[in-house]
Amino acid sequence: MNLSALQTRVARDIVAYVRQEQFEEGHHLTELGLAKVLNTSRSPVKIAMQFLAEQGMLTYDRNRGFFLALSAKDMAGFAQSLFEEAEDPLYLQIASMRLQRKLPEQFAETDLMRLFDVTRATLRVVLMRIQQEGWIEQRAGQGWQFLPIIDSVQAYEESYTFRAIIEPAALLAPTFMVDAEALSRCRRQQEYIARGGYLTMTPRELFEANAQFHETLATFSGNRFHLQTVRRLDGLRRLVEYQQASQRTPRKEHAEEHLEILALLEAGDRLAAADRMRRHLEHARQHKVLSGLFITGMATDTELT
Repeated sequence: MNLSALQTRVARDIVAYVRQEQFEEGHHLTELGLAKVLNTSRSPVKIAMQFLAEQGMLTYDRNRGFFLALSAKDMAGFAQSLFEEAEDPLYLQIASMRLQRKLPEQFAETDLMRLFDVTRATLRVVLMRIQQEGWIEQRAGQGWQFLPIIDSVQAYEESYTFRAIIEPAALLAPTFMVDAEALSRCRRQQEYIARGGYLTMTPRELFEANAQFHETLATFSGNRFHLQTVRRLDGLRRLVEYQQASQRTPRKEHAEEHLEILALLEAGDRLAAADRMRRHLEHARQHKVLSGLFITGMATDTELT
């Protein structure tokens, strides 16, 4: 079964959720329940569950629905395969070359068709996905144009500096309101990571858990522009961090810092939570930027001058 980009993401989210909750073999999963937890519609969930059944993770009973064929603790290999090998090779090629600035800022579809030896239909599917992710747009006349992304050390640092301004501010917004159920779900996820989940989670799972934490708190702000901005930045960071070598020790520390912020919000101390968020982002910036932990092949400031 060939999945769309959305269906693939939902399939990965289902696997991550099952592993986070540590469900046992035989656990019953429902379309409605997963759609609610993953904040998506039932249609992509249904297709994703059918795909996971084909892959052997789920079993299906016509009268009772879907059940886990594996326990969460036995899914490490399955998750690795799904998260690391199911990506579209053409998408990865374009992303890698874009990060290394080996593609022109503006181009025609025929240029990439020749470069990658693919049909227009195949290329179009990938370009539509990239457009949805926000790092490319169609030109008013003809062709396409890449938008600014995090493709250098300087750009990475700028993104963290900007986040340190907007994310603490979101926690202090006058419209801020905690969703207790979403916060509880977020806390369980971060507790799982901190207690050892980071040792077996794939880089994609770790990144998505991190993104979900920050986007959940942006949702609490009640300000659509806070949420839109955080999601946009997360989309740009995916290009870098999906391909970044796994650095698992700070992942534990970051999860612990996330838990401190959540505890302060539960206690109603938004001012302290905002200050802790600022220090958390500064810590992450120092680790990522100052220690030079970047993906292999990403342009450096020297290379860009």
